[in-house]
Amino acid sequence: MPPRESTLSLRDCRIRLLRGGSGAPLLYLHGEHDAGDWPEMLQRLADSHEIIAPDHPGFGGSDLPDWLDNTEDLVCFYLDFLDELDLRDVHLVGSSIGGWIAASLAARNATRLRSLTLLAAAGLYVDDTPPGDIFIWAPDELLQNLYHDQEIAAAAIAKSHAGEDIDLVLKNRFTAARLAWQPRLHDPDLHKWLHRIKLPTLILWGAEDRVLPPTYAAAYHQAIAGSRQIVLPACGHLPHRERPAETAAAITKFLAEAR
Repeated sequence: MPPRESTLSLRDCRIRLLRGGSGAPLLYLHGEHDAGDWPEMLQRLADSHEIIAPDHPGFGGSDLPDWLDNTEDLVCFYLDFLDELDLRDVHLVGSSIGGWIAASLAARNATRLRSLTLLAAAGLYVDDTPPGDIFIWAPDELLQNLYHDQEIAAAAIAKSHAGEDIDLVLKNRFTAARLAWQPRLHDPDLHKWLHRIKLPTLILWGAEDRVLPPTYAAAYHQAIAGSRQIVLPACGHLPHRERPAETAAAITKFLAEAR
């Protein structure tokens, strides 16, 4: 079944919201590259969970509010979002910038959360391993660097050359730059507070990630006590797109054990 689409108004901002499936609630916070989408991974997870997938403020079909300046603004927004929907025992899953938001939210206030899953999460900086510069790469180069499988990259490039969703792409890139241009893709203070995360935590990464190499997975794994780490071979920065079946299976197994 396709997801249900609705609009939620919160903090003077209209949010596009997709929901589907049934079961324990799973809140998915998208990355900078897949706002407004319902990837195969979510469809698979919807077999056992109620998926709640908003477009972040400033992304996809959501408004860009005046108050949005940084990722911490989104952290506070999603704390309000959880309160507004009165969601409890939530499995929080975040990809890239969405993973950064998820990690910061869990460190700040996890009272409504049951578990945390980070998919190639931004937010940290590893000395001697700077992230790939998603804001400097040319459009085709960016798509090539997001995937290990260049057939998938070529299909994404062809779609972009066809002009599909160009306004959406530009909107997402503009807001991503607003949030993560300087310092690039990280919060210098985040690492100091990750020890506060006591939730069952899964850290899942692609072995061939050119944006945030697996050393960033190791950094999160070291900072969050008791976390589990999975590195998928032959996979780039978007495991939920490049390896959706394996990613969904790993998350499903983890969530079953986190109940």
